[in-house]
Amino acid sequence: MPSHASQPPALTCFTLRLEQAVAHLVLNRPDALNTMHPTFWRELDEVLAWLHRSPAARALVISSTGKHFSAGMALETFGGAITLDERTAEGRAAIFDLLTDMQATFTRLETLRIPVIVAIQGGCIGGAVDMVTAACIRYCTADAFFCVQEINIGMVADVGTLQRLPKLVPLGIAKEMAYTGRRLGAQRALACGLVNEVFDTPEAMLHAALQCAAEIATKPPVAVWGSKQALNYARDHSVDDSLRQMGWLQGAIWSTPNVREAIGAMKDKRTPEFPPLAPLSRFADHG
Repeated sequence: MPSHASQPPALTCFTLRLEQAVAHLVLNRPDALNTMHPTFWRELDEVLAWLHRSPAARALVISSTGKHFSAGMALETFGGAITLDERTAEGRAAIFDLLTDMQATFTRLETLRIPVIVAIQGGCIGGAVDMVTAACIRYCTADAFFCVQEINIGMVADVGTLQRLPKLVPLGIAKEMAYTGRRLGAQRALACGLVNEVFDTPEAMLHAALQCAAEIATKPPVAVWGSKQALNYARDHSVDDSLRQMGWLQGAIWSTPNVREAIGAMKDKRTPEFPPLAPLSRFADHG
């Protein structure tokens, strides 16, 4: 059976709810400060892969529980379940491959067919910064802070922060965070463009995130998909290259019925109806 027809994967580190084409993924280990250990990584990878293949959701909201969004990597994992062998060339090569695999999970947020909105309360620390910088939209509470914690424990942030953060905030701020490990508070994060909006309470923040996702879910999914493709491409390429890509992209996804439905719904003052993205399945799942 193609994998898109299956149910969502079983989760222990998260809960997943689907309502009116909005997926809501919640980190649910508040007693452990929602730290990221191998099970967290595996489940996140599996649920993002499922959401990518399934047409069930048109937007994804990621929120958390407890005092902090996430305290980042569960460092006790290293030296326990995972060992990093720096003594040999072969061992160091394996570190490269391990990090490439971990980076790919957060890159799934960036390449997901639907927009990703994160709602951040309290601390967003270390690996959590890697994670949220791969999202499309970031909301936070007034008590939120962001910390590139890796420098404070003698290492370099290595799962996406140093590559994505400079695309979101001025380079000087990214360097200050990376070199010092200082906390970037909510208001400064808003001022420098890391977050879209700051809210007084987690409840107000989550309401806004879900409302934004619900609004996105009323738009043509293929046009939202195309917008995400174009914006991510433009971030990493010249204007000339991006305009050329836009021509190819629009030629691929243009839909007169979608335009007609959108205009008709505005005239009739009703909610438009658009077809979902096609379900995906891996070639290997067939046969």
